[in-house]
Amino acid sequence: MSTEENPAAAPRSLAEALRGRDDAALAALLRSRPDLITPVPTDLTQLATRAGTRASVVRALERLDRFALQTAQALAVAADPASYGELLGLLAGDDGDPAVSAALPHALATLREQALVWGGDDRLRLVRTARELLSPSPQHPSPTGLGPTVREATAGMSPGRIQEIVATAGLPSTHDSVSAVTALTTLFGDPERMSALLDEAPAESVEVLERLVWGPPYGQVTADPAARLRWLLDRGLLLPTAPGTVVLPREVALRLRAGRAHRTPEPLPPPVEAAATHRPQVVDATAAGQAYTALATVEELLKDWNEGGPAVLRAGGLSVRDLKRTAAALDTTEPVAAFWVELAYAAGLLASDGEADERYAATPAYDDWRELPAAERWALLVTAWLTATRTAGLIGGRDAKDRTLSALGPGLDRSAAPEVRHRVLTLLAALPEGAAPSHDAVLARLHWERPLRGGGRSTAGPDTSATEDRRGEDLRARIARWTLSEAEMLGITGRGALSAHGRALIGAPAPEPRNPTQEPTGPGDKLPVHHLPHHRPALPPPALSPTQQSTATAAAARLLAPLLPEPLDHVLLQADLTAVAPGPLQRPLADMLGVLADVESKGGATVYRFTPGSVRRALDSGQAASDLHAFLAAHSRTPVPQPLAYLIDDVARRHGHLRVGAASAYVRCDDDAVLNEILADKRAAGLGLRRLAPTVLAALADPAGLLEGLRAMGFAPAAESAEGDVLIARADARRTPPRTPPAPVPDGPPVPDDTLLTAAVRAVRAGDLAATTPRRTSAGDPAGPGELPRTTAAETLATMQAAVLTGEALWIGYVNAEGGASQRVIAPVRVEGGFVTAYDHTADEVRTYPLHRITGVAELAEDEG
Repeated sequence: MSTEENPAAAPRSLAEALRGRDDAALAALLRSRPDLITPVPTDLTQLATRAGTRASVVRALERLDRFALQTAQALAVAADPASYGELLGLLAGDDGDPAVSAALPHALATLREQALVWGGDDRLRLVRTARELLSPSPQHPSPTGLGPTVREATAGMSPGRIQEIVATAGLPSTHDSVSAVTALTTLFGDPERMSALLDEAPAESVEVLERLVWGPPYGQVTADPAARLRWLLDRGLLLPTAPGTVVLPREVALRLRAGRAHRTPEPLPPPVEAAATHRPQVVDATAAGQAYTALATVEELLKDWNEGGPAVLRAGGLSVRDLKRTAAALDTTEPVAAFWVELAYAAGLLASDGEADERYAATPAYDDWRELPAAERWALLVTAWLTATRTAGLIGGRDAKDRTLSALGPGLDRSAAPEVRHRVLTLLAALPEGAAPSHDAVLARLHWERPLRGGGRSTAGPDTSATEDRRGEDLRARIARWTLSEAEMLGITGRGALSAHGRALIGAPAPEPRNPTQEPTGPGDKLPVHHLPHHRPALPPPALSPTQQSTATAAAARLLAPLLPEPLDHVLLQADLTAVAPGPLQRPLADMLGVLADVESKGGATVYRFTPGSVRRALDSGQAASDLHAFLAAHSRTPVPQPLAYLIDDVARRHGHLRVGAASAYVRCDDDAVLNEILADKRAAGLGLRRLAPTVLAALADPAGLLEGLRAMGFAPAAESAEGDVLIARADARRTPPRTPPAPVPDGPPVPDDTLLTAAVRAVRAGDLAATTPRRTSAGDPAGPGELPRTTAAETLATMQAAVLTGEALWIGYVNAEGGASQRVIAPVRVEGGFVTAYDHTADEVRTYPLHRITGVAELAEDEG
């Protein structure tokens, strides 16, 4: 039995309570509060000190669920120390609550495990910093709605006034203020005497108490209070705290509340129940369709940026105009377009090119991604989404400095995003297959599990500043809403229910068939309390490790692959210069058709339209007319229509007839009649053309502008090199240098693995042994408790050599190369060359130490040797 549970060995401090824990309990503490292990504490006293710092306590409180937090809040307004019975009374009230009684042991165990509460059940103590954060004060009211105690409220009151209150309340006068306050406190805590006192109260006075009882407990009064207030002030039921301000004492409020610290204790999490149910096959098919659409959307986005995307703003990110243009190209809204842009960025498929005129473009990784099977491409996207801290939903909002947040710009990282996404999907996985919950039920559950993570007066983290929208939702709630919609767009869910490949993605097992006689069968049905296993709410499962996530992602891709449509190797050509692709096309066919024709409409079937411009684009890319005829004949299930053949031949006949090169720019053509036609065209006025020779025109415009101008006039010029060769334009010419995806911003220190925890616990135990082991003292030894021993170099060497002969252990002070000081217990084995080789009890291994870094040495006490 630990000292926390053994009254005979009651700990006197948190450090002593931690010494009473076994190694597994210490490892659980370090796992739940990883900030305590960075760096590894030298001993248990330092661990306890670190666990009581404000930053660490704030982080620990933010990780508590609703009922564990209510338990801590109740301890903050209870006596210090408090018994288990007193705590139960504050939470369950005088009438008792079976659900609270059943859930309290687990909540208290959670607080103990996280070192927020220590002591046995007869002397429960809340860590001092946590009490300061959660206790009520005029500046920071308690969530319980309680005010100060009678003793705290009367601290500045005159002894005469206190005696007047005691006498008016019907109590005998006392000789001092302390006993008078004690008598008044006892009166307010006695149910029978308090009831008798309230029975005498005027109805108007009782109404005042009822308005203050659940908080806030403070009220304003005039210099001449009304009779209903005077009656309460004279009996101490209201006490003045400042001129014009009165407060309802805590003891009075608790008696009026029937002993409850909270109006509504929440021992059990709100259930996440199905709002709609669909056949699992329908859910999986719908999700697979969305997954394919997601792949097509990302490809369309990066295809649009193949030749160089939008410019990078000076402050980073996309401009509003470029985002609108991207949304129009994707035929969607701006928030949705921002999501796809951020997803491609998180997956490492697009980045800035780093040039002087910096622009966004696809990365080399995009070309590798396009060659993967569809299911693996989807897996890469959703894995990037799950772990990304960049939050696209914030785009368009403003940061703490009132600057607009732009897509691909700074300020979009929210470290809570991966945790919220994983938890939302886990809640969906807990439902039966095909079950879709309401969004409000998911948000309510998340808020119960982390009530302080969305912001709070003393526990708000760096992510929670300026994070509330017009509905008053905190950041976690907003991320949860975005997660539900983004999971649907990515094909992780279908019709609001988690798909089979979505379950595999988070490593969730397939749900077991439901037994309607034992489990809820519809909205509103709940299990009775006695059916809850151990009355403990299910804890959120931890996120998967990188290795586990890789395995889960591969499993999800295997489940998704059979549901995706097989790529086709053909299209249907029609007489109106269109081609219909009845499904997804194989990669070479899709790439070539994308150059030869323009996409007219998308959906279950894609319609492509052939135009003179699109045919010219194919000729510019190096294709000949014969190549285009052969390509269409090979991939069409219908004969090539005559109008399409004529279109290709007509454009090919004129293609390259005009040549544009760099002089500043020139146009040359063997047919001078064509050049005469160009010069006579009024639309050519802006190009600054003049004839240099019968077959050559010079232009003031650059070659690119001249090409664009002539094509707008209906001609089909071709660019040529300095040697006179036709330049072939490649559609995928623009790529950034190799880029790594943006690294997620961690939400605090990483959770340590088992190997690190084992080593840390061993080091802390050994360091604590060195710090607490008694040693022999002498009159000349100045070291006090907790200080390093100090001896001369000669004394240190002589003591070490003697210990080698006797085999005794020594207590030393040691300063490492970085200047860090520590205490160690060693058993010297050899001393030579200015070094001592010894078995280090602190590190549980043999080590060698330079003698000049040892500050001093002392022998251990006889009873500890």
